[in-house]
Formats: sequence, C-alpha cells, structure tokens
Amino acid sequence: MGAAAVALLLAAAVAPAADPEAGRRKAQVCAACHGPDGNATIPGTPSLAGQPVFFTHWQLIKYRDGRRKDPQMSPLAEKLDDADMADLAAFYAAQPPRARPAATDAARVAAGRQLAELHHCTSCHRPGLTGQQQAARLAGQDFDYLLRLLRGFKARTASDLDGTMTVATQPLQDDEIVSLVHFLASLGAETRR
Repeated sequence: MGAAAVALLLAAAVAPAADPEAGRRKAQVCAACHGPDGNATIPGTPSLAGQPVFFTHWQLIKYRDGRRKDPQMSPLAEKLDDADMADLAAFYAAQPPRARPAATDAARVAAGRQLAELHHCTSCHRPGLTGQQQAARLAGQDFDYLLRLLRGFKARTASDLDGTMTVATQPLQDDEIVSLVHFLASLGAETRR
C-alpha cells in the first residue's frame, strides 16, 4: 500500500478522536520554540499554525520513530502516543497562520514564482501553497527553515512521506532553490485551506 494511502487511512482512524483543546494543553511544551499559537518567531524554526492535520501528525510520527531527527524534537516526540499526536495536529491546524517576516528580493520572488509554476508545486501544496493532507503549508513559512529543508531534500538528507519532495528538488540548482524560497516566504500565510 502506498504511503499516501496509509496516510489517508491513518487520518481517518485518528482525526475524529482528536481533541484540539487537549492539543492546546499538550502544546504548552512546544510554545517555547513554535509559539503559543504555533506561529514561531525564532529564525530557522517552522511555524505549525495552519499546517494540515495529516502533515503535522506524520512529522511527529517520523520524529518518534527516528526517521526524522532533531536534538530538540526527537526526545519530545518519543514520549507522544498516537492520541497526543492527533490532538496536537488538530490544535495547530485550527490556529490562524501569520506570515513570517522575511527580506525578499522582487526579482528572486518573480523567478521563484515561475519555478513553482514550472514544477507544479500547487499540485500537492494547493493554490496559494497553503497545504493539504500530508503536503505542508509553505506560504509565509520561515525563510531559513524553507531553505534548509529544500536543500536537505535536494541533498537527500531530509525525507518526506513518499519521496515526492526528494524527486521534485533534484532538477533544481541551488540558486533556483534560493529563488523558490524567496517566493514562498513572500506569500501571505493568512490564506486558509
């Protein structure tokens, strides 16, 4: 069974039982880095507000089982059970995202927009790049985080659920990745799914 199908089955199994209010309480430990409402202010740290439920849940599973590693996230995720993850994902999905401040270059934004169209980024991440299912909300995300993540996909040091992003980044040169990040960081995060 494909990873996307497994994601949908998992979502169907856990989403109805998710409790956003319980997620809010459980997210208190996350607030130091990701902000009390999931809108992070620390450069290089992703905002979680407005991320699709399935995306956040899968990231937590990957941290818990070691497929994704981070010195801060891995130890926290190891302690989470499936209900905790579902509650956290539901809480963050319900929070309105705010665009992260970023100094972007207009020429790079325009080049990045063309790259996003050329490589069909909206096919998975939706028009406006607001995310859906297991595809992340990219609009208005932290510049440094996006740059590190896209470079990681290109270098095959970061992984996604089914390898789509690793494949998608292979044709990109580093300068194109930088332009794409300028475009993504320039988008307003207030657009909702």
